[in-house]
Amino acid sequence: MTDRITKAVIPAAGLGTRFLPATKAMPKEMLPVVDKPAIQYVVEEAVRAGLTDVLMITGRNKNALENHFDRVAELEATLEAKGDTAKLEKVNESTDMADMHYVRQGDPRGLGHAVLRAQMHVGDEPFAVLLGDDIIDERDVLLTRMLDEERKRDASIVALLEVDPDSIHLYGAAAVEPTDDPDVVRVTGLVEKPAKEVAPSNYAVIGRYVLKPEVFEVLRHTEPGKGGEIQLTDALMEMAGDIEGTGGVFGVVFRGRRYDTGDKLDYIKAVIQLASERDDLGPELRPWLIAFAAGLSRD
Repeated sequence: MTDRITKAVIPAAGLGTRFLPATKAMPKEMLPVVDKPAIQYVVEEAVRAGLTDVLMITGRNKNALENHFDRVAELEATLEAKGDTAKLEKVNESTDMADMHYVRQGDPRGLGHAVLRAQMHVGDEPFAVLLGDDIIDERDVLLTRMLDEERKRDASIVALLEVDPDSIHLYGAAAVEPTDDPDVVRVTGLVEKPAKEVAPSNYAVIGRYVLKPEVFEVLRHTEPGKGGEIQLTDALMEMAGDIEGTGGVFGVVFRGRRYDTGDKLDYIKAVIQLASERDDLGPELRPWLIAFAAGLSRD
């Protein structure tokens, strides 16, 4: 059985073409969700689960990510001189929350390749992978449960979400078998973005993984798959066959709140949902939304 996991890997090398021109000069991970960049929500989730050693896999023009989690002495001094302690605390939150590391992916060869770039940092330890497009509501437990299941089962763990079958082609789909826990299934196969007619289930793999280090060796011999990229799904499909030493793959079924910031419409919905539930914004925003929607229905 493994010791406590402390390392998180966050792939953040994508170009963010769906959000052009906003992402022409700014990483998509830095797009604000209310008043924090999307990537900060993901790092905060990792830290809440005890993962304080965070490696970001970045690419060209991603310097803003490093800057955000670094000190800004001039800004801090200005806020301190003004006595604006509330804003100073918010600035320092992103600086002090974790031990941050960065490595470039180089060639954009897919998620599997991005994870493989983490091998030197991770070493021979289990680790978590968090994708920046998925924000999990902090009131709903997912990553901590996945870490517990990894320790219990000594296997790799993926997060699964039941989706409308008409949407399964947007995800990796899992073939599953039940276990003694209704919220945990054994994954027997995975298919990347299948058509509805051939999908093994409507269990979609979402952007949280807890992986055994054996995944690196599997990724090394994983051939490019869909889109000509090295797919993490393909490596996990091989590991699901319980090849020697991998322990197989299990899925934790997530039934909480998830916000997809990788799609323009869902990104807007995420901002509205999170803002409307905040104590400082919700009391004024919610009545405005109701009045606005009522006005649209009359037009």
